[in-house]
Amino acid sequence: MNKVMTRTRCSTPGTRPPTRPPNRHETRRPGGPPARTRRGDGRSTPASAASGSVPLRPSVPQPRPTDHFAELLLAVLSGQRPVHSMLRHTVGRAYDELAWLAERSPLRTLRGTRPVVRDIGYEVPRPGAIEAFARIGAGDRLRAMAFRLEHGPGNRWRCAAVELGGPRMPHSKDD
Repeated sequence: MNKVMTRTRCSTPGTRPPTRPPNRHETRRPGGPPARTRRGDGRSTPASAASGSVPLRPSVPQPRPTDHFAELLLAVLSGQRPVHSMLRHTVGRAYDELAWLAERSPLRTLRGTRPVVRDIGYEVPRPGAIEAFARIGAGDRLRAMAFRLEHGPGNRWRCAAVELGGPRMPHSKDD
């Protein structure tokens, strides 16, 4: 069993994550044109050609699919995004479950406190599937959300199930 916990720090609603202060020698933004140096004859060349090495671009860490889907689901269940924005991100009954839950606005708060994802954990029961949970905080309230992701065609993750504490969507007679 591969259980993993992420997001150990709590984020405060309305604040941005800390950023590193700019180095006084950094004048370019990442991904801009390469730095140039002057040659003895007055012409300029790329700095990498002058030193004989190829510059390595720092890799930007991609968010985990669990983090991405927790934020998407939270936005829908709190009324910040419409349910139909999840059409291409769901498979099977997950869209119906999500629409049923969103009708009841379970994470919408009346006091104006915006819900945030406080913690995410997941388990990989088999390759190509992730079962995850997220702790959702809004003020002093804490709720739990569980969801299942499946790796589908096109090398994309899709949500296959979503649940919150409380009543579940009734099964249809066709199931």
